[in-house]
Amino acid sequence: MKRVRYKRGSVVYDQRRKVWNFLYCLDHSRHTIRIGSKAEYPTKASAWAAAEALRQSAKAPNLLGNAITVKTLVEQYRAERMPERHSTRLAYEAWFNNHIIPRWGESLIISLQARDVGLWLRPLPLSPKSKAHIRGLLHALLDYAMWRGHVTAQRNVMELVSIRGATKRTRQPRSLTVEEFQKFVRHLDEPFNVIALVSVCFGLRISETLGLRWADIDRTNNSLRIERGIVRQVVASTKTDCSQQTMSIDAAMLNVLNSWRQTSQFSADSDWMFASPVKLGRLPWSYPWVWRVFQRAAEAAGVGKLGTHTMRHSYRSWLDAVGTSLAVQQKLMRHSDIRTTMNIYGHVITDEMAKAASKVAGLALASIN
Repeated sequence: MKRVRYKRGSVVYDQRRKVWNFLYCLDHSRHTIRIGSKAEYPTKASAWAAAEALRQSAKAPNLLGNAITVKTLVEQYRAERMPERHSTRLAYEAWFNNHIIPRWGESLIISLQARDVGLWLRPLPLSPKSKAHIRGLLHALLDYAMWRGHVTAQRNVMELVSIRGATKRTRQPRSLTVEEFQKFVRHLDEPFNVIALVSVCFGLRISETLGLRWADIDRTNNSLRIERGIVRQVVASTKTDCSQQTMSIDAAMLNVLNSWRQTSQFSADSDWMFASPVKLGRLPWSYPWVWRVFQRAAEAAGVGKLGTHTMRHSYRSWLDAVGTSLAVQQKLMRHSDIRTTMNIYGHVITDEMAKAASKVAGLALASIN
């Protein structure tokens, strides 16, 4: 068996990139591992202390045998493991290109350590949820590296990286009262008022609303099939399997849709329900366009800022207001887990809270009169 020779290596400061690097030789090949920035390791001695752990890991052939850079691993991951859903792929590419590759691309995969990743994530100007997404993607990369045999199967070090506040929202979701929605929808022209009505009456995501075709309406059974979504003008499946569902259409809502179909120049069964004249009907109105129209209408109505997902949150709040059981709400929201219905969409922004508080106060005050 060929004897493996090691050198102590050296720590070098890269003036151009402003980082410390650990250089060493293994089997007559030169290797470089990024240690960290000047802010993390202000002196060469501190950089050497960090490099010592890397030097020790270089003495384990089973760890280093197939070592590759993070950038190379990302390319392999893109080819073999990237999710098929378009919106998810876009998010992954954003994390890769804007954060992971610029910081860790030239580092060997074996050099990723929990402490270094944690210190890097902490000052990033991102929400805790976004930092948790980046950590999760690094976790997936390391699992993939073990699956390919680049590193030995072991505990994933990304499990040791904690993100404070990752489960908390930086902004609370917005719901509209019935009165606010009525003010808002009055400032919308067709078809955007119909888009808002469909979204709030069925609790649809905007991608699902824009993905509707006229053929999805079953007039015999007064139902609407939710089968697809459109993200960045790319037709895809719904977010989850549970999201694909057939929903009942109220007679009044069916009249609204029939009226819009008679007005629309794209009314064939195969046409998009909200086809864009700009795209000659080949695609529906884009999400950014709908969002801008909603913003202008909300400002004109004086109801404050809102997003397209506000319609879905409002739907959940109104289900509460009319006394719908949680089990039925889960089905109508098309959630696979009832905890999502309760925790993420569990806020009530109607006047029911005020009415309930008044009833309690009335009982208390009656006792002293």
